[in-house]
Amino acid sequence: MDIKTGDTVKVVLEDLSVLEGILLPEKDNHLILKLKSGYNQGIDKAKVKQMTLVASAKEEQSAQQADQNTDLPKIAILHTGGTVASKVDYDTGGVSAKFSPDELLSLFPELRNMVQIESELIGNMMSENLRFAHYNRIASLIKEKIESGIRGVIITHGTDTLHYTAAALSFMLEHLPIPVMLVGAQRSSDRPSSDAAVNIVNAAHFITHSAYAGVAICMHENENDDSCVILPGVKTRKLHSSRRDAFKAVNAKPLAKVNFRGGESPLVPLPEKQEEFMLKPFREDIKVGIIRVHPNMSADELHYDGFDGLIIEGTGLGHMPIEVFDESTKEHTAIFNRLKSLTEKIPVVMTTQTIFGRVDMNVYAAGRKLIEAGVIGNYGDIPTDTAFIKLAWLLSNFSKEEVKSLFERNLRGEITERTENDFDTV
Repeated sequence: MDIKTGDTVKVVLEDLSVLEGILLPEKDNHLILKLKSGYNQGIDKAKVKQMTLVASAKEEQSAQQADQNTDLPKIAILHTGGTVASKVDYDTGGVSAKFSPDELLSLFPELRNMVQIESELIGNMMSENLRFAHYNRIASLIKEKIESGIRGVIITHGTDTLHYTAAALSFMLEHLPIPVMLVGAQRSSDRPSSDAAVNIVNAAHFITHSAYAGVAICMHENENDDSCVILPGVKTRKLHSSRRDAFKAVNAKPLAKVNFRGGESPLVPLPEKQEEFMLKPFREDIKVGIIRVHPNMSADELHYDGFDGLIIEGTGLGHMPIEVFDESTKEHTAIFNRLKSLTEKIPVVMTTQTIFGRVDMNVYAAGRKLIEAGVIGNYGDIPTDTAFIKLAWLLSNFSKEEVKSLFERNLRGEITERTENDFDTV
């Protein structure tokens, strides 16, 4: 029997254990199977007792113009990478990006009766590789889509830094007139447990069934396969490395709950007055650092010469070791002096290592000393990642003096007036 790459096979090993999966190209005298779990497993060919064909591989259809219903609202899907729009690639044994309209409709057939799709590949990269230049490219393309009359935009994105991009677009796209939804997947779309389809289809459903205008994230509400939550672009963090419901709003509530299989998305009202849409990009050479306060810190860790700004992720209410109590804490004087030297040159912002709650440097004397030294960010409940993005964006568009006052103002919902007593965890 002729068995070829891409076929589903059953392999019996010499210990009589049985494996079943898709046959990938051999490597170093090992068979490679993609198991139903989505993981690849190498098998020493010398240990294979028998291999039988379960199902032949389906022939890959050539890309062609998708047949779409022109009466449906049109959305744009912009692909930056990640697993949300991907499928198994038998040439590499991994997954490859699929982003043309017909490929997307093949992966997510529910979209066919919901929207018209136009799609574009911005890049295909791991999300940690995105830089300010990529944010500018994405925002410019969104601007083009708005000018063309698009109903909404979905951005497929790797999950690890998805919330950074959501925050960046939230600040860059001022008075945004359409919904821009960032969507990721914790598990690739060729796995039975994939969350890709539910996330992307619910994002499209929300775009076409709500009055929302702005940047948001659409990801699984829980571990089940039915609903998603729409999360604010400036108040969301990834709180788990692998769970499908890894994304949670921090010091905020979800904007909406969406289930395209039943029930409408709740309307999210637009602001009473729609102001003129503006794109304010990042300066791509801006340098902002993040330092995390920890026991036994050294003043040498605060050397940020040549940087434009610094985020300090402090302990508790926004603290760092600056007080001297004994011989062992003399280093704290050097830390304070180095900090004061920095605040005279660049904006230095305090956030907190805690996930929930807000900074309050007025409670203790050490905190008040930080304020006197020029550290800003007091009373903010901005997640550190959003604070990093906000400071870089402000430095790209305003003077240093303006930055110091603007950082502590609520510009896009990133600072809440009152912290809720209750909070959700993964």
